Amino acid sequence: MKGKDFLSITDLEPDEVSQMVRKASEMKIDGVPRLLEGKSVALIFEKPSLRTRVSFEVGVQQMGGNCIYLSQADIGLGVREPVVDVARVLDRLVDVIVARVFSHESLETLAEETTIPVINALSDLAHPCQALGDLLTMSEAKGHLEGLRVAYVGDGNNIASSLALSCASVGTDFVIAAPGNYHVPSVAWEEARRRAFEKESLLEWVEDPKRAVDGADVVYTDVWISMGDEREADERRKVFSKFQVTEDLMGLADDQAVFMHDMPAHRGEEVSENMLDHHSSVVFAQAENRLHAQNAIMTELLSG
Repeated sequence: MKGKDFLSITDLEPDEVSQMVRKASEMKIDGVPRLLEGKSVALIFEKPSLRTRVSFEVGVQQMGGNCIYLSQADIGLGVREPVVDVARVLDRLVDVIVARVFSHESLETLAEETTIPVINALSDLAHPCQALGDLLTMSEAKGHLEGLRVAYVGDGNNIASSLALSCASVGTDFVIAAPGNYHVPSVAWEEARRRAFEKESLLEWVEDPKRAVDGADVVYTDVWISMGDEREADERRKVFSKFQVTEDLMGLADDQAVFMHDMPAHRGEEVSENMLDHHSSVVFAQAENRLHAQNAIMTELLSG
């Protein structure tokens, strides 16, 4: 880990990404150390959550710690008071900050103004905890990561950015099918290209979902309308109408391919009605693996 915080996959060197997945796998089997005994973790959540909140609260409890949940109504990050003031107060009161925010800049300020670890539980630019949990799920389902072909269908959002970076770091081919104006941001894409070159893996963007999914080992999608994009809902539904993952599209993938979605899923939009229950679906194992990935992250930061 490059510093005291985990804000992006780029806080890990490529080889460290694989190491973190192995650590998460080991902890899933062997349990976690009680590194948070007598310590408190602040959960700053500007956005509502099911999987992220529950998995962090359970993980902190498993590690012996105590959670303090702070919603936007409680804290008013950057509205009720400046982010820098929130950071300096929490730095004196808690031992770890986990933040789920609208703006990645808020995370960076929290990290800069504190001496304690800050963990990104989702921002507009990145969702690195999700990406590590996804790699763990792929590894369990396929037995390895290097050489797999992951086809991501849909918006080049924070999920796609972190997934591109994490796949490139472990030698997994990553192909995204997205409309021209909804590609992964260039900063994340260029770093993913650098990592893919180092690991001799493929990184590709296409506009045809069928081309992306053809022969894939993993087919992955996410919502078309993320929190904060609601004003674009009608336009996005039109743009992405040909990017729905269906049973027929899944049929173009490898016979043993798995289907993934970080959830919540909107049946009838980015996925057809029965895809979450499809025989290839590993979405609920994927949801559980967030817990183990996050435990590995917290252990790494606290041990360091």
